[in-house]
Amino acid sequence: MFETFILNVDLKMNQVFLTDKEIKDNLFPFTLLRSAADIRIGILTIREKWDNYSGSQVNVTDDPDNIPDNATLVSANIIPSSAFVDSLVKDGKISDNPLWTSVKIIQYPWHIFMWNDWAIREDFPMVTKNRYSEPVPETVHVTNPREIFIERGAKLSHCIINASGGPVYIGKNAEIMEGSVLRGPVAVCEGATVKMGSKIYGATTIGPYSIVGGEIKNAVIFGYSNKAHDGYLGDSVIGEWCNLGAGTSNSNMKNNVSDVRMWNESQKEMISTGVTKCGLIMGDYSRSAINTSFNTGTMVGICANVFGEGSPAKFVPSFAWGNSGNMKYEFDKAISDIEKWKKLKGHTLDEKEKTILKLIFDQ
Repeated sequence: MFETFILNVDLKMNQVFLTDKEIKDNLFPFTLLRSAADIRIGILTIREKWDNYSGSQVNVTDDPDNIPDNATLVSANIIPSSAFVDSLVKDGKISDNPLWTSVKIIQYPWHIFMWNDWAIREDFPMVTKNRYSEPVPETVHVTNPREIFIERGAKLSHCIINASGGPVYIGKNAEIMEGSVLRGPVAVCEGATVKMGSKIYGATTIGPYSIVGGEIKNAVIFGYSNKAHDGYLGDSVIGEWCNLGAGTSNSNMKNNVSDVRMWNESQKEMISTGVTKCGLIMGDYSRSAINTSFNTGTMVGICANVFGEGSPAKFVPSFAWGNSGNMKYEFDKAISDIEKWKKLKGHTLDEKEKTILKLIFDQ
């Protein structure tokens, strides 16, 4: 499914290049508007993990044949670990055993939530190394405080954090409101908000400036998205700038407990995920109306507005208007709506991204 190139092992002396050229289509819809290197899993994105391990800023390339001779080229869907980096030997080869036992590889979008438990546990010691957590407020009840790290500016009040099953990371300026219960491994990233009475099970990542509520289990929510009300989200991945209306829930298991099938963009058909639990995969800028009920193994592309009677189709394409996916969003209206959503969090949609969205819309 991929190739890995190691051209030089002195990562602190030379540049690291990540490429997703060979695997981009398999990671739809999350690679329509970003490189696979910018997928968030665990606490950090894949690119940010490489930045930490290499000791310098890594590069992303769509042209792996034209990089400096002394560079290190790696497939962007490989999630690095300290053991993986240590496995690079002087003759430029990777020892087979460390490669396959110490890393995870995202070949399909559902692998993001499947490997999130592992990724949070890998990131936690790297992010907190040689640092001290902010003190736990007196009103917060904690279990296993050694596995809890609170960044400066985070607000926690009258909540419960249980790190007995895995670490809990609370990012800078994040807020955990009263009555919330977090059971690790969990990552609440910078500026994110966990609303009152939320139930967050591991292994869950709440991306930067996202707002969550209700019940969430084994899910990854990228930055600036909202699941701010009651409803269940499990074994799922939600892109950036998404909004799940109040009461939105997903099923994560079929009632006959058989393997879940999900849409694969590269093959243009439903394929087996190989697992019995798989919920909702939703691309950037997509939204659902209140009380939307997503079936097991539903995939939604980017910029879709999901609403209407009954459950949505198992595959809702990009720029869909409504549950069935048969009607198309008017492009100008889609852009106008995106701009309104971004304005709510103090951001704007730049011309470069508008151009990319128009190319995807026209396809």
